[in-house]
Amino acid sequence: MGVISCMAEFERDLLIERTQAGLARAREEGKTLGRKPALDEQQRAAVLARLAAGEAVAALAREFDTTRQTIMRIRAAAQAV
Repeated sequence: MGVISCMAEFERDLLIERTQAGLARAREEGKTLGRKPALDEQQRAAVLARLAAGEAVAALAREFDTTRQTIMRIRAAAQAV
């Protein structure tokens, strides 16, 4: 049982190492990792302009077919810069 356990742990370590190497290679190639943004740059700019004009977060979320949290995250990111 001890030998099987050691082999399983070794395989797990190899898997983690290969995964990390693949992710590093993808980053070096310039690939974006993770989920696609809910709104593109044009839409983000439009959201910020309309927020500055005083429109409600919920109304913008409905119009852009996204969540209120996404709109608030865009606003927070713009304020942080």
